[in-house]
Amino acid sequence: MQLLITRPQAEAEALSQRLAEMGHKALIEPMLTIRTLPDAVLELDAAAALLLTSANGVRALAGRAVDRGMLVLAVGEATAAAARAAGFTNVAAAGGDVVALAALVRKRLRPEDGVLVHVAGSAVAGDLAGDLGTAGYRVRRAVLYRAETSERLSEACRTALSSDEIDGVLFFSPRSAATFVKLLQRDGLVDICRGIMLFGLSDAVGEAAAELPWKGQRIAAMPRQDDLLALL
Repeated sequence: MQLLITRPQAEAEALSQRLAEMGHKALIEPMLTIRTLPDAVLELDAAAALLLTSANGVRALAGRAVDRGMLVLAVGEATAAAARAAGFTNVAAAGGDVVALAALVRKRLRPEDGVLVHVAGSAVAGDLAGDLGTAGYRVRRAVLYRAETSERLSEACRTALSSDEIDGVLFFSPRSAATFVKLLQRDGLVDICRGIMLFGLSDAVGEAAAELPWKGQRIAAMPRQDDLLALL
């Protein structure tokens, strides 16, 4: 299949290689661009653990003087792998979403153990702090990057869509899906989706892209990349 990858560039490049190994072709068209905020404050006093909800958070930490032995609780295995690659040695992975991450926190830590520092972007999905707060945990959000939405489709993407070259689009976040919807509506390309399959990481992704007349939607059984790729 010829697939359109909407992930940020770093993740998209790795995914493109994985898809090639599976026998698929891929066109990268990021819906989000990640901008690290080097001057953002990272306060780790009295911190019991770092909470990481994406590999973007790991990259934002890469150039900072953070104890690599500190406990890291990651949203899923991909983020955990990125943390280990960055030198963190005490890393545990949840099941792929913030609900699973909150459950992992409750399993590994008590509220009195200290503050939980959530390394995040300027926009977050779910209510991790609210979920944990009801159980007595203190969560400090450290905004170390921002994700900027794309303002236009590239010429290569428009050409591929208009020429019916794209068999499926991969979405990993509701924000990316909503951005894609907006750009197709702006360019008058909505009807093209009648021949394209949506592959989504979660039901929330499918809902964010529901305005488009897709050939069909296939949603991963669990919010993990391997589960999404199993749909192809």
